Amino acid sequence: MENTAALPRPELLQVADAVARDKGIDRDEVLSAMEFAIQKAGRSKFGQEHDIRATIDRKNGAITMARYIEVVSDDAEIENEAAQITETKARKKDPSLKAGDFIIDPLPPIDFGRIAAQTAKQVIVQKVRDAERIRQYNEYKDRIGEIVNGIVKRVETGNIIVDMGRAEAVLRWDELIPREQFHNGDRIRAYLMDVRQEVRGPQIFLSRTHPQFMAKLFAQEVPEIYDGVIEIKAVARDPGSRAKMAVTAKDSSIDPVGACVGMRGVRVQAVVTELQGEKVDIIQWSPDPAVFIVNALAPADVVKVVLDEEAHRIEVVVPDDQLSLAIGRRGQNVRLASQLTGWYIDILTEAEESERRQSEVKVRTQMFMDALDVDDVIAHLLVAEGFTSVGEVAFVPLTDITSIEGFDEEIAAELQNRAKAYVEKQNAEFAVRSKELGVDESLIGHEGLDQGMIVRLAEKGVKTLEDFADLANDELLEILGENAMTAHDADALIMKAREKLGWFADDGEKA
Repeated sequence: MENTAALPRPELLQVADAVARDKGIDRDEVLSAMEFAIQKAGRSKFGQEHDIRATIDRKNGAITMARYIEVVSDDAEIENEAAQITETKARKKDPSLKAGDFIIDPLPPIDFGRIAAQTAKQVIVQKVRDAERIRQYNEYKDRIGEIVNGIVKRVETGNIIVDMGRAEAVLRWDELIPREQFHNGDRIRAYLMDVRQEVRGPQIFLSRTHPQFMAKLFAQEVPEIYDGVIEIKAVARDPGSRAKMAVTAKDSSIDPVGACVGMRGVRVQAVVTELQGEKVDIIQWSPDPAVFIVNALAPADVVKVVLDEEAHRIEVVVPDDQLSLAIGRRGQNVRLASQLTGWYIDILTEAEESERRQSEVKVRTQMFMDALDVDDVIAHLLVAEGFTSVGEVAFVPLTDITSIEGFDEEIAAELQNRAKAYVEKQNAEFAVRSKELGVDESLIGHEGLDQGMIVRLAEKGVKTLEDFADLANDELLEILGENAMTAHDADALIMKAREKLGWFADDGEKA
């Protein structure tokens, strides 16, 4: 039923159109906010218990207001007598009514007093603001990962508020390139890092230090990247100072590094200018980790690499005069190379590597001499052949030993027998000692710990895998000795113990 007395109000539609244009939201959302405000004013006048609904005609702006009374079944409980009526009572008014229908009573137009008008205005403003926030969130949440442009609106305690036309964004001080300054009215380009829906509305966060900011700048400058012919595989940045970017081409006839640098460096220079002079090393990506890491350490030359895939660690040997170049100022070059490749990189000079190799040979030679009761010549031959422990000599096929020059079957068999006897003796001694110390089987079975390490740990009170997992890497190295392993290896062993115990299972954290 309609209130035929409703007068056209075209000015309402004009206001709704103006607000919709100004705020960038749908006209219907503005009119819905007005209807809600009129309903609220109607309930203030006729009683909050009534179900009063207002409608604004979308063609002429006429306002109609009515009270709705819901028809419920006779056995249903009446929760609100002003807004509900039983089926029996309703049929006395209109026999066609049934449960679920509404009795609609038109109400006269209300005259807005000063307080009611003010309340209605606040409701409309709030509803429009809510609609604007939803629009902003929906618009920008799908643009995460893009470069956006804006104008600096104000600077608050180092943080920059950026006007992006249809929304405001925050560029925190720690997401700014060091030493760069912006003032009110400056144009600014940044990476849209995150959009969060918060109580005070959507919060849009920008960054100029994010590695992907540089990647997106190159995509704007290099058409081959934008077209997907060249792919950026990884980026590592020390904002404002230096960066490394690994690229590869899907077409082998294209030079990806040359395309990114551009004729006379014009493409890379455009990015460097935007990044306040940040030096950019563009390197060729390779699926072979060793080749990729060698490329990443440029401009330093690499003589040799030794990969440890299980620990995700690589040992790099460089000429003596290239050490400082490979490490870089304050470790910058090797740090960026490590971030770029995802590998832990150890750098040694040729002299250091030679000295360490000689030291290892000396220690292993002495170990074989003591354990197998042989002279230094035989012990040295075993080391030279690649044997690193007595256990290896004890359990390798006999042919692996007879293949060593000067070793016949008799010598090989004798060496293997001595090695087995030594291992059995060590195991028996360890079994007794570990039982005395009360070492738990979980610690004995932890990969990466030998018997000597386990005894030293138990003597310091570390007797279970839980005890071991509670250690920090410096505590572990202090117990075992600095030369037992590197800090990185100590970290890996401890993390492996924590994974085994399921410490990361609850929150899904990946070690």
